[in-house]
Amino acid sequence: MTHELPPSASAAPAGPDAVFQDYLAQGEFRIQQCGSCARHLFYPRVLCPHCGGTQLSWRQASGKGTVYACSVVMGKPGTDSDYAVVLVDLEEGARMMSHVIGCDQHAVKIGMPLRARIMERDGKPLVVFEPANGGMP
Repeated sequence: MTHELPPSASAAPAGPDAVFQDYLAQGEFRIQQCGSCARHLFYPRVLCPHCGGTQLSWRQASGKGTVYACSVVMGKPGTDSDYAVVLVDLEEGARMMSHVIGCDQHAVKIGMPLRARIMERDGKPLVVFEPANGGMP
């Protein structure tokens, strides 16, 4: 037995995750800012985790950040599939998880300056980071 959604449910407005993905697809890295407390937030939400405000707007992120924490995920030996997973403190104050590309994964260090880049993986845009100084950690 299948259930169809009512017409009004299929016409529901896009949630904040969908809006974030739409901006990425247009080549824009945007994060939300609360209209009540002015703090930036990431991941996309429907209310501010700091003050509970619901007046969230989308702002262009600077793309600048620093490594707050990092770890290297080891792939299968001989496949060159290791990658660095990082928590990045964005210049705007929000923190997000991502990958670092453009340098040796083992060279990624806490405090390392990064800059964001939008790339596509598996048909979807995503934000990754690369060293801000051109590949030299």
